[in-house]
Amino acid sequence: MSKSLIITSIANDKHPILIQFAEECKKRNLNFIVIGDTKSPADFKLEGCDYWSVERQQTLPFSLAKITPTRHYSRKNLGYLLAIKNGVTELVETDDDNIPREEFWNETQRKVKSYAFENTGWVNVYHYFTKQFIWPRGYPLEELQKKQTELSTLKLESIDCPIQQGLADENPDVDAVYRLTYPLPLSFEIKNKIALGRNAWSPFNSQNTHWFKEAFALMYLPSYCSFRMTDIWRSYVAQRIAWECNWSVLYHESTVWQERNEHNLMKDFEDEIPGYTNNLNICKELQSLSLKAGKEHIYENLIACYQKLIEINVVGKDEITLLNAWIADLSKLV
Repeated sequence: MSKSLIITSIANDKHPILIQFAEECKKRNLNFIVIGDTKSPADFKLEGCDYWSVERQQTLPFSLAKITPTRHYSRKNLGYLLAIKNGVTELVETDDDNIPREEFWNETQRKVKSYAFENTGWVNVYHYFTKQFIWPRGYPLEELQKKQTELSTLKLESIDCPIQQGLADENPDVDAVYRLTYPLPLSFEIKNKIALGRNAWSPFNSQNTHWFKEAFALMYLPSYCSFRMTDIWRSYVAQRIAWECNWSVLYHESTVWQERNEHNLMKDFEDEIPGYTNNLNICKELQSLSLKAGKEHIYENLIACYQKLIEINVVGKDEITLLNAWIADLSKLV
């Protein structure tokens, strides 16, 4: 199998979306990995799904398996390592509240004809997929009133995008500020493809994201930060390092729709405060780093980025121990 689908979930094996993913993966000969946590049912058993309880995760031959905190979304890192150990060249990740459309299963090309953004600063990517005012979770609130670049002023070209973010309809990935102040559902009606390169920023999430092998190291999710920020801050680090590899991050039309799991919006708001107050500065600090150019320096650059996040007190100092374990484990697999 050259491709794996990764989900982390505490749902049971009767969950209709997990069943659908398992059936579709089995039909397409795709490896489907579900990473459980301490709240997961002990008797999970679903045909077509390779399920890993916390106890089973402890048997993995990875340093990271022994030290990754429980009750945190970052346990998904173990799913990534497991899939890479299985020899895959592409990884797709989503969540158990996203329902795939047929297009979700299409073959994905790494080089994509898309609008090229460079040196544009912050880009509200959702702006290019709908006429309604909306922004992605993780987008700095200070940048919301910024005038967006007209697509007619940009080149449409074939761009190398080993990281690709698909959108989600009905309940798009937005922050608690949006959910508390604007109506949903919303579906994106425009089908653009836009690629963000050097000095162009936008968050991307872990809900409908496709990774090619060369970028696997950048999937690392930090543990010592808010649950609501782990995939967002990962995306900032991944973008910053992607620039040094001459890669862009692609954003494309929705291939899933979301029936969102129950959330307490005020709890989400509280968990997102570190983002509201730090997102802009995090990217300024990352952009100011002198990183090394070339794919061969990805590990060094990862360490430099997370050391900066620790230095500015947005990620806990224990993160470096986990990151070093991730790098050590990954180095043995690729």
